[in-house]
Amino acid sequence: MGMKIKFSRHAKRRASLYKIPESMITTILNSMNLKQGENEIIRDVAGFRYPLKIVVSVTGDAATVITNYPLKKGR
Repeated sequence: MGMKIKFSRHAKRRASLYKIPESMITTILNSMNLKQGENEIIRDVAGFRYPLKIVVSVTGDAATVITNYPLKKGR
């Protein structure tokens, strides 16, 4: 798709902290039909013990990843 995906500084830090490749996040987002506004995605990903939670804000044809992290159940 022609969506531009940006990562906030917070999202970049979370991605490196939890060793989540940005390409993985990009692939997940491109495979989805995101609506305008804020989207919360929880997706099981191979290689991670916990499902990944991705919060992304969509404006026009640009998506900004606000945060991404492994979702530990029952925090």
